[in-house]
Amino acid sequence: MEDWRYTDAGSGAGSQDTPEERTVALEFLQDIYNDPKQSTSTRMRAAIECLPFENPKVSAVAISHMDGQDFASALERAIERSGIKPIPPPKVIEHQAPPELPAEELKKPFSNHRNDYRRT
Repeated sequence: MEDWRYTDAGSGAGSQDTPEERTVALEFLQDIYNDPKQSTSTRMRAAIECLPFENPKVSAVAISHMDGQDFASALERAIERSGIKPIPPPKVIEHQAPPELPAEELKKPFSNHRNDYRRT
């Protein structure tokens, strides 16, 4: 005996379903990926669409009362208590800026540099 959802599906737009024949979308997709008669790609797509509803994303949330202290000072105290050495500041690379060109030089058109290694 086949399930009514696959045999009496109707033509799509405009089909009249009675309230007892309606299903929830998640249940419908679960029926599809559990049906061995469906193609693997159809079952896989239905399973992918169900994943966020069956296995919710885990996240962490911290709730804190600062008692009039700012977050930065509380964070610095926590870092001091942990005993972790602070990261040293990055090293500065000393260099000389290239000489500035006069405006008359910059107004000239660019030189045509020919690349002899082009593919033709």
